Amino acid sequence: MSKDLAPQAERVDRGLLRIAFILVLGTFMATIDATIVSVGIDTLAEEFGAGVTEIQWITTAYLLAVVAAVPASGWLADRFGGRRTWLAAVGVFLLGSALCAVAWSATSLIVFRVVQGLGGGLLPATGQALLARVAGPGRTGRVISIVAVVPLLSPVLGPLVGGSLLAVAPWPWLFLVNLPIGAAAFLLARRHVPAVPPSDRRTAFDLRGAALLSPGLAVLVLGLTEVAHGRTLPAALAVTAGLAMLVAFTVHGLRTRRAPLVDPRLFARPPFGAAALALLVLGASVFGTMFLLPLYFQTGRGLSAWEAGLLLAPQGLGAAAGSVLVNRTIDTVVPRTLVVTGIALILAGTVPFTWLGHGLPDVVIASALVVRGVGMAMIGAPVMNIVYSRIEPEHLPRASGALNLLNTVGGSVGTAALAVVLQDRLAARGPDISRAFADTFWWVLGFCLLAAAGATRLPRTHVRKS
Repeated sequence: MSKDLAPQAERVDRGLLRIAFILVLGTFMATIDATIVSVGIDTLAEEFGAGVTEIQWITTAYLLAVVAAVPASGWLADRFGGRRTWLAAVGVFLLGSALCAVAWSATSLIVFRVVQGLGGGLLPATGQALLARVAGPGRTGRVISIVAVVPLLSPVLGPLVGGSLLAVAPWPWLFLVNLPIGAAAFLLARRHVPAVPPSDRRTAFDLRGAALLSPGLAVLVLGLTEVAHGRTLPAALAVTAGLAMLVAFTVHGLRTRRAPLVDPRLFARPPFGAAALALLVLGASVFGTMFLLPLYFQTGRGLSAWEAGLLLAPQGLGAAAGSVLVNRTIDTVVPRTLVVTGIALILAGTVPFTWLGHGLPDVVIASALVVRGVGMAMIGAPVMNIVYSRIEPEHLPRASGALNLLNTVGGSVGTAALAVVLQDRLAARGPDISRAFADTFWWVLGFCLLAAAGATRLPRTHVRKS
């Protein structure tokens, strides 16, 4: 088949859709958990008599555990098989959730959140790789476009679900709500998701790489979080240490004769490098915005968590509509066109937020969020389709782990960086909170422009392995 011709779409049957639904339950459970718990931070602080600094570690510890777990997902799937690794990740996440629900102090809750985050970090990458392997190159794009909307909906649904739970139930239900979802996903996967055998190439675990990459990422994110809290010296030390470990990992990855935890050379292979840049920077833009807007709604406009969630709902509607559009066009429209169009829509939807200081009406905010939602849905699935359709099946777990790592790191680092910018602008603007948030959104626009630069390097044509 000519490279310039769009591939013929292969049928996505009911069985594949069922597998996709089962696997996406794990992703949904892991991604929505962070936003559900964030709504209950004040309640948890009151319950355990903890200060703001200590209780924030409930969120930070989960985030750091997720960042630390993602790099190992590829090796685990290679070594033990995709389905077995995914099932184990569900089990770890459910164990962490149950332990969180019976926590007796802020310290114990933070420790149990680490357990939960280790399982949650493995679920999206392992699930995507497993789904791509089962679907095959001809159906990956369409099926990924269906499940990719879940991470986009989670930040919108989380505050609504968390606020609703706290209105009718005590705080342990912030964690107990995961148990029936996870149990259903586990049992259904045992029955319907086919087992993918481990890789024939048994490689030793990259201990040195793991000792450099995961802690390096975690320490870097921790350092940026410390900057946002105004602790300059600890932040500088952590950021420097984190960057040093990441540089050391890159050198190690290039020199080692064994398979590294994440191969740095992978990012030099087209189109992986361009896709990685687009996902990294876009993660900073998308997740950074989902940090800024709820905070603005609650501090700048005095809305409750529930009201803020309702105002964010149009973005979820836009994401759902965008997912339908991508599903219908991903086999006929060049993926780069979808990605560039999606970034352009996110840019257009972000511009109004640079005018928050001018009394932006709710209808304008809602309309901008719809546009952003459509744009967000037009990026993830086409980018993953580009990469997954060009990667040999046995390399899918490591490629998926690398992509999810970049998206996670982009979201984590981007959110922390925007928190630093916001803190600076709040100090400069004084009581004018709206203008401080508006200033920060100019940085979000900058992230989008960088993502657009990376997207222009994506392939111009359809290419699919036969």
